Amino acid sequence: MHAGLKNNFMMTQKILVIVPRLPPSIDGLGDYGLNLARQMRLDFGVITEFVVADPNWMGSTEIEGFHVHALKSRSATELVTFLKSFNTVLLHYVGYGYAKRGCPLWLVDGLELWYNSSPQKKLITMFHELFAFGPIWTSQFWTSPVQRWLVFRLLKITTHSLTSKNSYAEILKSYSTDKNQVIDVLPVFSNIGELENNPRLVDRKKNLVVFGGAGWRSRVYNESQKELSRVVRELKIENIIDIGSPLAFKIPPIENREIQIMGNLPSEAISKILAESVVGFFNYPPGYLAKSGIFASYCSHGVVPVGHWPKEQVADGLEEGIHYWLVDKNSQTMNLSDAQETANQAFAWYQGHRLSYQAKKFVDFLVLK
Repeated sequence: MHAGLKNNFMMTQKILVIVPRLPPSIDGLGDYGLNLARQMRLDFGVITEFVVADPNWMGSTEIEGFHVHALKSRSATELVTFLKSFNTVLLHYVGYGYAKRGCPLWLVDGLELWYNSSPQKKLITMFHELFAFGPIWTSQFWTSPVQRWLVFRLLKITTHSLTSKNSYAEILKSYSTDKNQVIDVLPVFSNIGELENNPRLVDRKKNLVVFGGAGWRSRVYNESQKELSRVVRELKIENIIDIGSPLAFKIPPIENREIQIMGNLPSEAISKILAESVVGFFNYPPGYLAKSGIFASYCSHGVVPVGHWPKEQVADGLEEGIHYWLVDKNSQTMNLSDAQETANQAFAWYQGHRLSYQAKKFVDFLVLK
């Protein structure tokens, strides 16, 4: 199957992928796009070039053999100068990745100009997020209508749409003028790699890992001290490892254990730590776990995902007590045997959308007429 797809694709033009930023910048969307392009090249010989939409991005014109075009300004005119040489474009969309207030008019204007210039044009859009909302005193309240309008316009020119959550897919279907349009749902894959096999927790080090952006890790230490302490006590955790950008405060000890501050690490180093650990801790809404790269990393490395959040919510095939634990919901003493069962379920759930599967899915759309 791979060989047939590869031969089919090699007869077509190269594709252009639009992302907000790429390395050396720390950007989840850029990492997602780069990992996907790498896997599509490996499995199917896909030739990818990138457009980086951040004018302040300071990176190379070539990354891992992929040519990179950097915009000097966020304007529809400049974007079209890069798009016009391509018939196929893959957009990784989060409004706030392309505009400060989440309203990238320039991006949608440019894509419409390009798409309408020829019937051969094909746009595949991965809607990582749709639009923001909030109370009347926030900017999200006032910009939300424009954000929704931009999603509607993008959907009209998108040949194939994908997203990471079932609820997002339902919204996109409601916006679509074609009520039979299929919106594929692919929970995000791990940006730091995946394990082929799932080592038993009993054979791992008694490590608890807190991994992710500074904002979410700050929530863990500021709002989940009691819950962290309980996990450390009951699972007899020996080491607490913090991975990510430096925080604005000193992290206090948990159960008399000093936190091991690792800072930002290469993907391979993070993967190695997780593969040797027992717990991955999060403070994140359960209804959005399918779009969390951190949760994907925990699942793909066979640790038991443990979190703290006031409400549980079943979404995207994920259930509390089966695929992850919420400390407040767990009335029984936590033990490694139960943790192993949950880690196994999370690992199994992840296999249905691991990177190699997603690469094939995207290539299917790229080669379809």
